[in-house]
Amino acid sequence: MLSRTGNGLRILTPTLILRHHSFSARSVSNTPIGTKMDNKRKRVYITRPDVASVGIELLKSDWTQALPVPREELLNQVVGKDAIFCALTDKIDAEVIECAGPQLKCIATISVGYEHIDLKECKKRGIRVGYTPDVLTDATAELTVALLLATSRRLLEANKEVYNGGWKSWAPNWMCGRGLKGARVGLLGFGRIGQEIAARLVPFKPSLLTYTTRTERAAEAAKVNAKYVSFDEMLCESDFIIACCALTPETKEIFNAAAFAKMKSNAIFVNTARGGNVDQPALYAALKEKRILAAGLDVTTPEPLPLDEPLLKLNNVVILPHIGSADVNTRTEMSRITALNILAGLNGKEMVSEVTL
Repeated sequence: MLSRTGNGLRILTPTLILRHHSFSARSVSNTPIGTKMDNKRKRVYITRPDVASVGIELLKSDWTQALPVPREELLNQVVGKDAIFCALTDKIDAEVIECAGPQLKCIATISVGYEHIDLKECKKRGIRVGYTPDVLTDATAELTVALLLATSRRLLEANKEVYNGGWKSWAPNWMCGRGLKGARVGLLGFGRIGQEIAARLVPFKPSLLTYTTRTERAAEAAKVNAKYVSFDEMLCESDFIIACCALTPETKEIFNAAAFAKMKSNAIFVNTARGGNVDQPALYAALKEKRILAAGLDVTTPEPLPLDEPLLKLNNVVILPHIGSADVNTRTEMSRITALNILAGLNGKEMVSEVTL
């Protein structure tokens, strides 16, 4: 479908063509999309339309299929585009970048993670990459605490008993879980999200907050009275262990059979970082054999999990569908920033948040 609009935009499905803009990326939200700078049209490919509408409106896409784009469609649609608006579900590798062509100027992802983008290829070709850090910190920290509590206090398991007839009467030992008061909590990763998680845990009165990172962050840790420890000490001594680290070659499957073997038998493991941080079969074995007490996961491998995934058959695991940043205001701001990053990249201006290549 091809149509012309009164603001100088030409809309294609699912592709956007828009004119270049002369304004700063930090003020673009107050400027009409149709602002004319020159006669050159810029083409932006948005891989999925179910991002918050503010970003879509900024870029004027009218694609309506709210699903990850199939690989073949992605390769076809990026041809000739000046920019790509993508998500974690889209693998933007050398093949995609080559298909797009030499005019591709920027790629912006509606996520804080960017491991799905081939940064080496982008650097080689001079393609700028935008992302959305900071904005989802609070939402992810809130979800992490909620998931920890749902897992430790067995909320989903108890809820099912209300509906399946398992709730017969009050009983002193029925559905008892673990509390945070007096517990030792360890965090792998102490960046923005890790620090906010720790701050939210303080009112629950844990006996000790510990963290493990490549480099000690004494000033930030002092704000929540957290202690820097080795990874092994965190594994051996923590009652709750939270993965809130980036996925890197060093952290890939860092939670493996050896790691779970070092944990306490009543330890609870929570992962709101990346599914790739965990050796999932090893986690299943640890949970099934009761080598650890329970796990709460917002991220898995793959996503979504197939319905025959063994983890889904266990009662001592709570699994969420990667909703760490699924707060309405947060997702709206992520969409807006992604669009602003694209507009800045097309205009040669400073992005709101740009990956250093």
